[in-house]
Amino acid sequence: MEKLARCNCNQLPATRYRQTTIRSPQYLLLMVIVAAPRESVVEFRVRYAETDQMGVVYHANYLVWCEIGRTDLIRQLGTSYADLERDGIALAVIDASVKYHSAARYDDMIRVRTRLTDVRSRAVRFDYTIEDVTTGTRLASASTTLASINKEGKLVALPGEMRRLMEDARS
Repeated sequence: MEKLARCNCNQLPATRYRQTTIRSPQYLLLMVIVAAPRESVVEFRVRYAETDQMGVVYHANYLVWCEIGRTDLIRQLGTSYADLERDGIALAVIDASVKYHSAARYDDMIRVRTRLTDVRSRAVRFDYTIEDVTTGTRLASASTTLASINKEGKLVALPGEMRRLMEDARS
């Protein structure tokens, strides 16, 4: 009887993987060869606490949603903010901008697309598109620039391996 090992390819960006099947008498293996992710896509529902009295999302919450996308993209690269901090590196937001196109409301399904668009020795830039899942309406466009700092708050170079991973993921 064939055994089948699978990964959930639906969680991977569709343009960034290919499937390879290896057959042998004892098992059938589906391997997914993954390149560095070019984009993180996260979806969630607007919570009541994120809205004002009229059920419209408070403007500052869009930056929180950007953080959700950014941390997800970094995690897809194989590390996390927590790992970086344990290694003595923090990524501090030094610039943020948001352009609002349309309002999000309580209980809407939201999609945040995050891309790494610039990688330098001591800073990285992320761009975001925030949209309504149901209608596809663009709600906001945003960008953040983060600087690499040590525990004393001094500007330092990104660790070499992290910089390489980020450069590979840059769109």
